[in-house]
Amino acid sequence: MKLQQLRYIWEVAHHDLNVSATAQSLFTSQPGISKQIRLLEDELGVEIFSRSGKHLTHVTPAGEEILRTAGEILRKVENIKSVAQEFSEEKKGSLSVATTHTQARYALPDSISQFIDHYPDVALHMHQGTPMQISEMAADGAVDFAIATEALELFSDLVMMPCYRWNRCILVPRDHPLAQSSRVTLEEVAAEPLITYVFGFTGRSRLDEAFVSKGLSPKVVFTAADADVIKTYVRLGLGVGIVAHMAYDPKVDADLIALDASHLFAPSITSIGCRRGTFLRGYMYRFIELFAPHLNRDLVDRAFACSSRAELDRLFSQQQLPTL
Repeated sequence: MKLQQLRYIWEVAHHDLNVSATAQSLFTSQPGISKQIRLLEDELGVEIFSRSGKHLTHVTPAGEEILRTAGEILRKVENIKSVAQEFSEEKKGSLSVATTHTQARYALPDSISQFIDHYPDVALHMHQGTPMQISEMAADGAVDFAIATEALELFSDLVMMPCYRWNRCILVPRDHPLAQSSRVTLEEVAAEPLITYVFGFTGRSRLDEAFVSKGLSPKVVFTAADADVIKTYVRLGLGVGIVAHMAYDPKVDADLIALDASHLFAPSITSIGCRRGTFLRGYMYRFIELFAPHLNRDLVDRAFACSSRAELDRLFSQQQLPTL
């Protein structure tokens, strides 16, 4: 059994069983990959992939378990490389982050700017996606960090640490009747056509919970993953927008009025995390602290030492989180 063979089966499984696409991504030949997979299956005495002719159709039950273990081995190999790099090239490497548009556009720029100033030789890669996509990228090792607000149950394989609290605002054009309201009510909001985040994005569940608790059924006429898209359609008069308050810029969005909605919806918490067992390089600790200053190295190490989600929750239960 060779490490290269484990890499091949892992990559094939994560390229939708497309051996040709896998070969291109690894800069090798399709026949070479197919041959090594067959050799591994012959050695193990089981099929990892089922086939129809020359095409792979699905992962076998045995293959599922083999791939899970192969992923763990490959991640440990990456950890070994990271340990070596930490001692040989302390301030060189790469860092990849998966998050939503709102976090990437409004919460992360200052942290990333400072990080690049401190570590100009670390290549930084940003990936945007849904909470499901973010959790999968982090769990599979495609990214180092996941930053998310919604659906944290998807991140059970990751150590997720709370960073800050945030709430929402109601966006309306300056000539909208609600623009004159000093304290908008949930009933007033529910009476308007609404434009907000796609379900599963940026605290959307808190919004839905608030309406349900009041027995209200708002009419959501348009949803988007991007706060800037939501603002565009508010400007077109399609409806009233509900976005994260951090997404409103008084200068850029001067044609819109942002009404405080913190009394209408429960606050949300954004968390950052990565796979349990990851070797954190010095610059990775620094990135976490730049994004969430209370998450110093000692607290991060204590979080990684927690053996359960309940223990992790207890660790952070007394932590005073900033509000963004």
